[in-house]
Amino acid sequence: MCIVVIPIIAFATGIWWLQQQAALPALTWAAALIPGVLLILLLRGEQPLRRVLRWLLILLCCAAAGFIWAAACAQWRLADALPAEWEGRDITITGVVSILPQSYERSLRFEFNVEQVLTPEARVPQRIVLSWWGSVARDEEAVMRGAVIRPATLPDIHPGERWQLTVRLKRPHGLANPHGFDYEAWLLERGIRATGYVRPKSGARRLQAMVHEPAYWVEVVRERMRARIQTVLGDAPAAGVIAALAMGDQRAIPPEQWQVFTRTGVNHLMSISGLHVTMLSGLVFALMNFAWRRSARLTLALPAVKAAAVAGLLAALAYALLAGFAVPAQRTVFMLAVVAIALWTGRAAAAGPVLATALLVVLIIDPWAVLAPGFWLSFGAVAIIMLVSVNRLRQPHWLVTWGRVQWAVTLALVPALLAMFQQVSLVSPLANALAIPLISLVVVPLALAGLVIPVDAVLHLSHWIMAWCAEALQWLSALPDAAWEQHAPPAWTVIVAMAGAVWLLLPRGFPARWIGAFAFLPMLLITPAPPKEGMLRLTVLDVGQGLAVVAQTQHHALLFDTGPAFGPSADSGNRIIVPYLRAAGIKRLDRMIISHDDLDHSGGALSVLQALPVAEVLSSLPDLDPLVLLAPYEQRCRGGHQWIWDGVRFDMLAPDAAEDAAKPNDRSCVLKITTAGGSVLIPADIERRGERALLTAIPELLRSDVLIAPHHGSKTSSSAEFVQAVAPRAVIFPVGYRNRFGHPHVDVVARYRQLGSALYRTDDGGAIGFEMQAGKPLVLSRYRDRYVRYWHAPRESGVVEELLQGIW
Repeated sequence: MCIVVIPIIAFATGIWWLQQQAALPALTWAAALIPGVLLILLLRGEQPLRRVLRWLLILLCCAAAGFIWAAACAQWRLADALPAEWEGRDITITGVVSILPQSYERSLRFEFNVEQVLTPEARVPQRIVLSWWGSVARDEEAVMRGAVIRPATLPDIHPGERWQLTVRLKRPHGLANPHGFDYEAWLLERGIRATGYVRPKSGARRLQAMVHEPAYWVEVVRERMRARIQTVLGDAPAAGVIAALAMGDQRAIPPEQWQVFTRTGVNHLMSISGLHVTMLSGLVFALMNFAWRRSARLTLALPAVKAAAVAGLLAALAYALLAGFAVPAQRTVFMLAVVAIALWTGRAAAAGPVLATALLVVLIIDPWAVLAPGFWLSFGAVAIIMLVSVNRLRQPHWLVTWGRVQWAVTLALVPALLAMFQQVSLVSPLANALAIPLISLVVVPLALAGLVIPVDAVLHLSHWIMAWCAEALQWLSALPDAAWEQHAPPAWTVIVAMAGAVWLLLPRGFPARWIGAFAFLPMLLITPAPPKEGMLRLTVLDVGQGLAVVAQTQHHALLFDTGPAFGPSADSGNRIIVPYLRAAGIKRLDRMIISHDDLDHSGGALSVLQALPVAEVLSSLPDLDPLVLLAPYEQRCRGGHQWIWDGVRFDMLAPDAAEDAAKPNDRSCVLKITTAGGSVLIPADIERRGERALLTAIPELLRSDVLIAPHHGSKTSSSAEFVQAVAPRAVIFPVGYRNRFGHPHVDVVARYRQLGSALYRTDDGGAIGFEMQAGKPLVLSRYRDRYVRYWHAPRESGVVEELLQGIW
């Protein structure tokens, strides 16, 4: 078994190592494999030293082969790029809608396979993702009442259609924050090399109703499945879960249900997982085996086991394709394929080589799979199941085996879950014991049968059982401390805890298995070091076109603004701020300041309030604003308000009562933070009127070492007088990549540069952080300088960074 498994693990290690590189190596390094292979051939023999050296060389060559294979795939994929000079320009293309479009409140989003570029000299990647915004109904009476304007129509597009579109594109670019989602890596794995939107007034035309290719046929089937679920179940509570289980449409599940499934540890079941594929394949295998044996002629022509193996494999493949063929489904299909081949040829297939073969095939097809959490959780869970259940001298009762597997998987995945998500469900064993048999053996088969059989009652029965299961999970989720949440553990503690988990799960007879429990202690007990007395730790998060600042002292934490909302269920709070706070070990906020009611500053506030305790909210929001009503304790920002935390002084400089009638931007809360080592000024979105008010009232308080540029560097702010009064050594522009406002304005940038300020931008450097204390040099660091990968967008050449080395 080791002859197969260990070299494949070495190959996978090489692929993983390539994905950690900041730049791709030259493919000429592949020639280094030749002498390695020759040395392996020369080291033939049974002498112990030769055997050890030969094995080491084999593993080294396998790792090098994985590294080179991943590098070659990356070179080929990155070569298909959008030139920088064609970003933001109209380009006319023809191509095919390649996946089922996702509908949002005001737009559709879909992947598009480009077949032809009609604009002269333009070059477009073969696979892009587009948003198509719908037309908006303008009801004047509704507008006067202050009602939200809803879109009247969305474009009618379907998978497999060929279109001619005029689009505007940009190169892949995501938000960059510690412990955040790497959107650029996700796009690279899917082969998407540009994103953009359709220009609907530029003559979009449907050229062909259906392009007949197998991949498009699958998407058409998925569309019909979704339409049937929507027709039969409508807005039923668990309709989205049924869609996710039947066709892999995980976006159909509402965020509040996802939160329940995550807290109870059953979120892995709410998609077409490997478990569902295995269960369905086993069911088809059993039915085909039973039916085939009923016919003597069929059995004589082909043994029932072989026919059943083919049927089970085809069922698994079809079901996995409906899910988009994600890593867990791929792993299961390839494992089942190995088992089917073994049954067909009459050879025994050991569990270890079967899993290793699936790993090899997955990574050859998709070398970027190692970047996905699902890859590690899927293969890791199956490996643990094999560790505790395979090759035992005596098989216990199935119920004992079931309980042992639940315990083993729960324990072994704790280090990985804490490393990736900083949380793990404590009710997971009980929740999975209920949900796995119900969902895999009852709900999924009924849902698939309801889509095939034109009898609505079958789908309704599937939904009723799923809704009952969801109610039980909701009750478990509501239990106190249903989930354990903590800081992001250091990498070495995760490795130690994984080794400890394996040691704990070894078979009976191994000595001192209990020692493995102590391996978990470093991961749980070693916490991020808080700032020292008198020190300020400040991070400007990369939230796109918006603002979110986390300020931390020795015993307190403050959040200034909460970034924008991205959609009905996604915002900076749940996607960026809460994961960052949890990973940093910040379990509560002593104050949250919402500077004003623009959505790019308040869009994530509700998610933050729902996710962790907030002692007090300061804002300039209207009295009846929903956030004001929901806050546990809220008061208005007022100039002159001052407090001291752990030797660090916080001064609220604005607004005052006279500015309540001003436009929203000039009512912004303005905060100055002062330490013995320097000061920071956060003026939110004030414009020239707000700046003049500060210059008139408190000019002596404005001078600061670090300034977060007012209004993102808009030309309506950063007047010459204000810039001179603040005289910042460093200026941070919180802006979105290629934002439509043109922030920061070139004149504003020139004004700060003329003063000699060091300039930082979140769209270029990602999250920007620093620590400020007496007697220490102040150094601003950019996340994109610390986390660099070969697929990340190139840095802007016009942005200058200077390390501020003096003791201030």
